[in-house]
Amino acid sequence: MTDLPTFDTIKLAVADDVATITLNRPERLNSMPPAMADDIRAALDWMGVLGARALLITGEGRGFCSGADLAGDRSASAVGGGANSRKALRNHYNPMLLALANLDIPVVTAVNGPAAGVGCSFALSGDFTLAGKSAYFLQAFVNIGLIPDGGSSWLLPRLIGLPRATQMMMLGEKIPAEQAADWGLIYKAVEDDALMTEADALAKRLASGPTIALGTMRQVLRGGLTQSYSDTLDAEAMGQYRAGNSADAVEGVAAFLQKRKAAFKGQ
Repeated sequence: MTDLPTFDTIKLAVADDVATITLNRPERLNSMPPAMADDIRAALDWMGVLGARALLITGEGRGFCSGADLAGDRSASAVGGGANSRKALRNHYNPMLLALANLDIPVVTAVNGPAAGVGCSFALSGDFTLAGKSAYFLQAFVNIGLIPDGGSSWLLPRLIGLPRATQMMMLGEKIPAEQAADWGLIYKAVEDDALMTEADALAKRLASGPTIALGTMRQVLRGGLTQSYSDTLDAEAMGQYRAGNSADAVEGVAAFLQKRKAAFKGQ
């Protein structure tokens, strides 16, 4: 088995075809410095090497991610802080988020506490976001005179519509997990002590599915948010070509005809 890499700010594990990334700065509620964004991006590059068929992301301790931590020297809040923030976004946070968006396996995020700032954007970047009922989502930027980043301006209106996205961004108020679920912002709010059990079960369910079809699905879904109807029809045709040539598609059809459960292998 391939030895797992180690990182300074996150933990990476793999079991039952599920890779788990755990943000590991619990003393800072897993605030995300540029180095953590780089570690996450590097871990994502290992998904294929590890043979992961689904990814689970969570936070260590009592928080998911309390937002960005730009260098720890307060430079981002000093004169010229805008230039520092732009550089960090372009060189660290944005490449990580794009790598997550382009991943070809399903992603589950288990939000075990506050998800604020870029941590909110990151939490909502999974295909399925589950949150403990004590967790909340916060677009905190307006409270310190900044604008949302981490893709929130693109993501939130598509998840919950412009009025609610505007509410989150311009009022900077906490959205509790159960309200987030009611809005359709997340997949599900669950009891805190059941969060990891439910998230792990969902990740394992996805990992046992037709991986090529699921990975293609997530790309076609995202592409459809900005493409024309005609382009999406074409993307579906190309995606069906890719999925249809997989061993899992052959197995799926055979299982259907034989009236048994398909045994997908991710191939």
